Amino acid sequence: MKLGYTIIYVPDVAASLRFFEAAFGLSRRFLHESGSYGEMETGDTTLSFAAHELGDMNFPGGHVAAHDSVKPLGFEIAFVTDDVAAAHAAALAAGAIELAAPMQKPWGQVVSYVRCPDGILVELCTPVSG
Repeated sequence: MKLGYTIIYVPDVAASLRFFEAAFGLSRRFLHESGSYGEMETGDTTLSFAAHELGDMNFPGGHVAAHDSVKPLGFEIAFVTDDVAAAHAAALAAGAIELAAPMQKPWGQVVSYVRCPDGILVELCTPVSG
């Protein structure tokens, strides 16, 4: 078993792809012609976005939309970078909301948190050493 996809349901797939390109420097892998599904180039595990309408088809009982939640949902996407401050500033410039400015953790890692326009919680962090 291996993790293949992280799929996040969003109100506007194309807008989420554009945001992740601008905020985090990721490259778009593709956007389906329907506009309801897209993927980013992120390495071995695919970061995907799907329209809430697809979620409604998959989950007849409904699902929680991250952008409708006042508080961030209880999960995060983490991007590892050598320069958290620059990545944090780029995310804010692209429209993210700051939840926690870059800070040094007791174990030596630098970490910050932003919330994307579609409600996704993103951690920006240096590699964990040791």
